[in-house]
Amino acid sequence: MTPEPTDILREIQIEGLVAVAAILAVAVTLTLLVQRYGPRLAEQVPGRYRLSALALVPLLRLVIIATALVLIVPQLIEPTFENLVAILGAAGLAIGFALKDYVSSLLAGIVVIYEGAYRPGDWVEVEGEYGEVRTVGMRAMEMVTPDDTVIVVPHQALWTQLIHNANDGTQDLQCVADFYLDSEHDGRQVRALLRDVALTSPYLQIERPIDVVVAEQPWGTHYRLKAYPVDPRDQFRFTTDLTVRGQAALRAADLPPARARRPVEGAEG
Repeated sequence: MTPEPTDILREIQIEGLVAVAAILAVAVTLTLLVQRYGPRLAEQVPGRYRLSALALVPLLRLVIIATALVLIVPQLIEPTFENLVAILGAAGLAIGFALKDYVSSLLAGIVVIYEGAYRPGDWVEVEGEYGEVRTVGMRAMEMVTPDDTVIVVPHQALWTQLIHNANDGTQDLQCVADFYLDSEHDGRQVRALLRDVALTSPYLQIERPIDVVVAEQPWGTHYRLKAYPVDPRDQFRFTTDLTVRGQAALRAADLPPARARRPVEGAEG
């Protein structure tokens, strides 16, 4: 038998209203403090722990919100099993019809926080947009592109879009510098030269491997120099450094660039 509304709601006294207001005030204050000072504190810890500290910000916010709801609900309704089932059922139907997409994003946000699909500090690509995740909210995440543009991505994209995560919560983000040479050269010399270029970069994370991948094309030879910067935020400086000094080293070794030919259809460009 479904409880009547008058049976479900408590007879709210002034003490109950004060308690609800106090819980909301504390929850809002704690959420704002975590949101504002959490990223700042994460910047103060050693670099290898920065991303882990940033990942705690959305988790702490979720814990604060859940705790506030657990404390507020008993102040408003009689905490019996039948009442809880009735309230949750009615709320679920109303929310399901009125806020289907919003709730989908909220549920996806819980999955994102639980599974760690992306975290603050991760570099992700969604629908062709690439940038660093700045915040992970309950409904959406904000990322900042290399051009300093803030993009808001609803968590609902988790269900329908491919999300490319370049460093996945770690300091390891692979960078690639491309070089194109005429086919008439000593490949072993070029590979050794490009490795030396990476090894002498001030941005290099020396513990991670350096690799030079070669692909022969009808128009010449394509070299890809792969290495890891110390900090993912240095990826563009690192790639620029590898490219500029790599080109200078190739010119100094009298290694001619690829001839200006239009690549055949289907070939790598």
